[in-house]
Formats: sequence, C-alpha cells, structure tokens
Amino acid sequence: MEAKEYLEKYIEDKNQLENAYIRLKSGEPVQYIVGNVDFYNYNFIVNKNVLIPRFETEELVSYTILFANKYFNNPIIIDVGTGSGCIAITLKKEIISRVYATDISKEAIEVAMKNAKRNNAEIEFINCNLFDKFNGKVDILISNPPYISHDDKEIMDIVKNNEPHLALYADNNGLYYYEEILKKASRILNRKSLIAFEIGYKQKDEVKKIALKYFPNSHIITKKDMEKKDRFIFIFNNCE
Repeated sequence: MEAKEYLEKYIEDKNQLENAYIRLKSGEPVQYIVGNVDFYNYNFIVNKNVLIPRFETEELVSYTILFANKYFNNPIIIDVGTGSGCIAITLKKEIISRVYATDISKEAIEVAMKNAKRNNAEIEFINCNLFDKFNGKVDILISNPPYISHDDKEIMDIVKNNEPHLALYADNNGLYYYEEILKKASRILNRKSLIAFEIGYKQKDEVKKIALKYFPNSHIITKKDMEKKDRFIFIFNNCE
C-alpha cells in the first residue's frame, strides 16, 4: 500500500489528513504519523520511542513459534529489548506460554505495556538493561537487538532521521549486544533452551562465532529472510 493510501485509510478528518501529508513530505515515516502498524495480524501503537516493526521480524517470530511448538511445552520466554512489544505480545498470543519482556528505555516499556493491553496479552515487563533485573529461568530467549554499526552507510535516511538510535546502533561493528547477551545468557537459561536472534545480513559468521564461544556444544542454524539474505540465527541447547 502506498504511503498516501495508508494515511487515507486511517485518517478521515480533512485537516488532519492535510497535516499528515505535510509530515509525510518532510520525511516522517507513515507509521509514526498514523500512530500504529500491523504486525503478524495484530495492531501495535508506534511512536518515536520505538522501532517500527518490520516484515523480517515477523519471520523471526514465525520461526520461533515453529521451534517452540516442536521442542517445548508451555515455554517460558523472554524478549530482550522489546521496543513496541510486538515480538513478546505475538508470541504470547500464538503460543501457550509465560512471557517476560525487557527494555532499557522506560518510554519503550510504556508503549509496550499499552500494546499488551491493546492486544489482551499478559506480559511481565521489566525496565532494565538486557535482563540484568530478571532472576528467573527461561526456555526461550529471543531478541532483535540494535545491530547497525555506527559507521554504516547503508541505513536509509528515513530510518536514521526518525527512529530511536538507542534501538538501532551498536558498538563493535554492530556486534556488541550479541556478545553481551550470549555472555550472560547461561544465567537465565534452562538446560534445554533456544536463543533466537535477528541479525544484520552480513553478521552471520561473526554472531555464530560468538555463540560457539559461549555455547560450544550448541546446535546452530541460520535462516534467510524473504529477500534471501541471512537474517536469523537459532541456537539450540540440548534440544534433542
């Protein structure tokens, strides 16, 4: 759907629509102008405090649902860096599970809590860095962390100029949060567990190397997105 059609679908008031056209022309994403976006057949509030959910992340969720149903019964899940809450909420709606969600941004947690209420999903939210304030055990750790290098030249202006940099960029050529999560993950994972990541399409080998550093006995598979780019890594521990 074209951006103008998207606006006309959601905005009926003529004056508001004219203002929306101006915002669109200035380079603001249509999803922020409308204030919501569809993801996995659910609707989520979005604003400049959270990333706009992407189709690729829907694929991450689809694969995770597939693996969760194959290897676990009523899994305990943690979504690290939840943003809008789209991953956590969708998993809760699609799988019989207990779901936790964390984010370092208080503003993002507020948006995610509104989305949980909007979609009638019971999620336990924690405002913290990664999972520093989480003291339980989980079967599945899922994350779409910041993974863009600070000197990345491919990022589009509409993303760079509008979406929260806290959720986009990471040190160490975009690998910082994968290292931090994997370094600490054993503290909260059950013996039988799954780690599911969305990654930058050039990061497969590096993230796999980090995973094997901390989980040398794991079984690791990667998946491509719809554009045939390496986009997802799944780290299985004792999932025979």
